[in-house]
Amino acid sequence: MVLGAGLSGVTTAWYLQQAGFHVSLVDRQPEAARETSFANGGQISISHPEPWANPGAPWQILRWLGRDDAPLKFRPTRDPAQWLWGARFLLECLPARAQRNTRAVAALATWSGRQLRELRARLGLEYDQLERGILHLFYSAAEFAHAPERARALKAFGIEARLCNRDACVEIEPALAAQAATLAGGIYAPGDESGDAFRFTQALAAHVAAQGATLHWDREIVRLLTANNSDDIVGMEVRSADGQLETLRADAYVVCLGSYGPRLLSALGERLPIYPVKGYSITAPVADPARAPSVSLTDESRRIVCSRLGSRLRIAGTAELNGFDTHVRPERIAGILAWAQNRFPGAIDIDRAEHWAGLRPATPGNVPLIGRGRRTNLWFNTGHGTLGWTLSCGSAAALAELMCGRRPPVDFPFLAA
Repeated sequence: MVLGAGLSGVTTAWYLQQAGFHVSLVDRQPEAARETSFANGGQISISHPEPWANPGAPWQILRWLGRDDAPLKFRPTRDPAQWLWGARFLLECLPARAQRNTRAVAALATWSGRQLRELRARLGLEYDQLERGILHLFYSAAEFAHAPERARALKAFGIEARLCNRDACVEIEPALAAQAATLAGGIYAPGDESGDAFRFTQALAAHVAAQGATLHWDREIVRLLTANNSDDIVGMEVRSADGQLETLRADAYVVCLGSYGPRLLSALGERLPIYPVKGYSITAPVADPARAPSVSLTDESRRIVCSRLGSRLRIAGTAELNGFDTHVRPERIAGILAWAQNRFPGAIDIDRAEHWAGLRPATPGNVPLIGRGRRTNLWFNTGHGTLGWTLSCGSAAALAELMCGRRPPVDFPFLAA
């Protein structure tokens, strides 16, 4: 039984089916990918394994304090979990820990990219995907000065990365011509991709259903049930849309609940180091195709990403620590809209832009939790932070291997019972 039907849950259900398991999928929404996976940045960003928690992060955060358009904004609450997560985040900024986390994410991301390409070819999935790479942009000479070191690090992980001057950036993405004078340079990762995570998850969920999965929509998970003198989960109590309680049972349970997993599992003594980090996006119709980029872009100065999704442009960015609040704050959206108008004037229909906010389930070091929990039949595939789309297929395929008693062929710190 897979708990949660976002990217992590649906890919988990698929790979478990392929491993021979009969799968049930449970979600409180009426269909798949209606929460965090609904409107993310659209990037399969294998070339960005470095976590937010790195040696330079504390100083950056201090510089951003008080700014409404800050890429990372901390809104203090009375929740002790927020402060504990923040302390662990600072610990993960230590150089050795940041390097370890980067290596782990790079290994999983590379393997995940191969899994995605194989899955797409096998099923013929269509989700506005583009295999045109990601271009990381730098707007100051000081920032671009660090680009050669970063490109070398990516190449050491087996990730292709090309240094580009401003002319090369414009050659890769002609829509940058209007802002060429402000560019210092870029790093181009031709092996990266972009696509609509919502459309992908919906399409894969249809295949999961066609292969015999039992789908429990509109079911809010209330609690996991245990038996006396047993380490096993024996059932799961859920509440239907009309308020009725029922118990669902399975042999094993996989938690893919994103930011909400720790709340469910705390009663069982599981302490998952996951905290919600809110991100924002806009999705707008393309008004002038010649002015809108088709290569996926990352503004390294503002931490804003941009992906072409068919006749739409998705622009996403910012990170906000504010508990479980999903309210769309106008001042945060305003920064993304201003970026779009300044960088690509006339490219999109601003008045028809859809605004969205979602909660990324982040661990302090941005390394997801994949493997067995303390209970013998409880498993995790969660905590992917900003890289859920990038890591989804590899994480799910790895979990299926672990549940079959095999070690996945990737150098990653999987959880062990």
